[in-house]
Amino acid sequence: MPKSETTSGTLPFTKENYLLFGLGCLLLIAGFALSAQGPHDGFLSLTLSPILLVSAYVVVLPAAILYEKKGD
Repeated sequence: MPKSETTSGTLPFTKENYLLFGLGCLLLIAGFALSAQGPHDGFLSLTLSPILLVSAYVVVLPAAILYEKKGD
């Protein structure tokens, strides 16, 4: 079976990918921690927590997977 050109033996992610992934994980932890804070009809658990969770799941984590450094 011939090797394809897409597998060069190196990891596909760079330092920037891992930093974005770490940022996404921190946003997830912060979002879930804020959603556990009381009162449950307050600003932190009702407004800020969903904003953090959606931004982590919809923006940062996909960006960490899809980011590719331009150049070489």
